[in-house]
Amino acid sequence: MSIPTKPLALVLLVALGGALAWHLHGQRAVAKAAPASESETSGDTVRYPAGASQLSYLEIEPVHAVPAPAMDAQPGKIAFDEDHTVRVMSPANGRVTQLVAEPGAVVKQGDVLAWIDSPDYAQARADASKAAADSAAKAKALGRAAELTRLGVLAQKDLEAAEDDAAQARAEAARASEVLRNLDPSGHDGPRYALRAPIAGTVVDRTINPGLQVQSGGAPLFVITDASHLWASFEVPERDAGKVRAGQRASVEVDALPGERFDAHILYVGGALDPSTRRFTVRAALDKPDERLKPEMFARITPIDAKPAPLVAVPNTALVNMGLHHYVFVEIAPGTLQRREVRLGLAGENRSWLREGVREGERVVTRGAVLLNGELAE
Repeated sequence: MSIPTKPLALVLLVALGGALAWHLHGQRAVAKAAPASESETSGDTVRYPAGASQLSYLEIEPVHAVPAPAMDAQPGKIAFDEDHTVRVMSPANGRVTQLVAEPGAVVKQGDVLAWIDSPDYAQARADASKAAADSAAKAKALGRAAELTRLGVLAQKDLEAAEDDAAQARAEAARASEVLRNLDPSGHDGPRYALRAPIAGTVVDRTINPGLQVQSGGAPLFVITDASHLWASFEVPERDAGKVRAGQRASVEVDALPGERFDAHILYVGGALDPSTRRFTVRAALDKPDERLKPEMFARITPIDAKPAPLVAVPNTALVNMGLHHYVFVEIAPGTLQRREVRLGLAGENRSWLREGVREGERVVTRGAVLLNGELAE
């Protein structure tokens, strides 16, 4: 008796489908069971056998207790030390005829920055020469009057008048000479006025070009600063005003030089609160400024207590945040990692200080903590 072809094909198809489904189910079961053979979770603990592949993704390091800062790092910036910075203005009207100093140039005190064709300077030179000549003439006249008076030819009152004239001429000569000296202390005698550097330092800005007309007491033409002196300026919230004081140590970090810290000390704490921001202005001086630090760089300044309490410090990558609670994973045995709740003392930009939860010397997962937390969540 022959079996119909169509029903037979259907039976074979169902059998093949069942076999394939069983094979795929077995593959999934094996794939699902593989990770279970490499990790075991129990409560807040994850255990891995020696040589488990997951361990290669973790970094585990011992933690140490270090002095904690007085407060969180505050945003600020690197600034010129105004005690070692000069904004050079022209004391005389005139026209710039030649520029000597370029931005970035290192100058010594008295170096010429620019030459200016100045009528004021020419007038001051002329007044000084005229006053000096008049003083010399009046001095000679006084000498003749004194001799004639001694011989009885000239009256005493005429001698006294000559003395008054000579004294006035000397005073005028001194005044004119002082005006000229204020314009150019170097005593340069020339037709053009030399704008000179009042201090040694680096030219960090220049606002003039050849041919520009400058005014006495106008805008600064050059800015010169001593790059070996820099400030770090920042603001402190009202609630933390009692944590900073003049003379206190501070640590400065900049985004341009990650991982590096620079020592500083606080020079000044503002005496008045800004009513709009509710903050105090604070200024710190860097102890040994690095030449890579430039004014206007963004910075983070952390005031440090004189006698800070040592707290265990961990990198922020070690922390797992769950709502209002913070956790780290501690290695309690090789391959055995325990999630432990900690209490933060202070949170910094790259690391945090712990008040409770971890002891100094314990080994903490500093990379891969989030992956471990995911293992416990499964």
